[in-house]
Amino acid sequence: MERAERARLRAETRLAGTIADFFLDADARLDDRTRLLLAQVLGAIVGAIEWDIRRHAARLLVGGGATRAGEAMLKAGAGTVLERLTRAGLLRDEDLMDELIARVRHDLIAASLPVEVAEPDEASLLVRLAGVPDSVVASAASALLAAESRRRVANEQGHVGGSELPAELHHRLVWWVAAAIRDGLKTAARDSDRAITDAAQRSLAAHDEGERPDAVATRLAAALDARPNELAAVLVESIGDRRLSLFVAVLAHALGIAFDQARAITLDPEGDRLWLALRALDMDRPTIARIGLALSEADPRRDIEAFADALDAIVSIGVEDARASIAPLALNRDFRMALRALARTERR
Repeated sequence: MERAERARLRAETRLAGTIADFFLDADARLDDRTRLLLAQVLGAIVGAIEWDIRRHAARLLVGGGATRAGEAMLKAGAGTVLERLTRAGLLRDEDLMDELIARVRHDLIAASLPVEVAEPDEASLLVRLAGVPDSVVASAASALLAAESRRRVANEQGHVGGSELPAELHHRLVWWVAAAIRDGLKTAARDSDRAITDAAQRSLAAHDEGERPDAVATRLAAALDARPNELAAVLVESIGDRRLSLFVAVLAHALGIAFDQARAITLDPEGDRLWLALRALDMDRPTIARIGLALSEADPRRDIEAFADALDAIVSIGVEDARASIAPLALNRDFRMALRALARTERR
């Protein structure tokens, strides 16, 4: 009887999910590539945090003489933590999913950008930067090469070495995973709770968000500090070199906004905010055209014909008008969120 009831509830849940998916607008629905990589990245991040916590907690328990509890810590069924977090709805967290979806879309677009080399025998942009006499630029460029290589291998092989999440989101996810591990133990004891807590705190202490490709690219953009007469070349060559992280970081640095804001306007398939941002930096028609065409080729959500038709109107936007339009992006993030929350309240 109980088994039949559980089966009925699962069927109802599946039906509700299928109905919700059917009525989603096309713009809101994830394409198959994005959905697949998103599931892979989320599963790999949760799995990596889970294994780190389980392994260290088991080591603490065995070291304290609780051998059976240590063995039990390692014997939990595969995927149970991910399933628990999913059932609880915790992984629907808007901040977490926004970050992961943006990361996945960023990586897919970066991998699909057309390669555009200025000279056949010329090294790529990052390789050249890694060899410049300026040690700050060279060090940041080398670090970005390494960080992007790690990310690419992780995406290809379906595993991660760390969560590569901003510190606040990593902190949130670590404690969710710790709680799910604790919830899955058949018998809980004070020693197990303490071991899980210590292992979670160890994971938090080991996390270095400065190693994320986004953070490394931001450091490189600051070290380059491209002047107005250099900006167009750096942006175009970043895109042509498939270094979307560097493109976003240079754009963010030039506009005086955060990396995640610049990434959001770059990934937006409509492109309106990106064109405004580029005009605010006084980019000319050929520069905007090359960037727009490269992104349109890499992102199937973009309408290349609509972009071509709108190009004259985009270029006709005055620099000062464009700067005024994107000025709100430079506001403090918490301040912007507070203004949006207030606006939503007043609309009710």
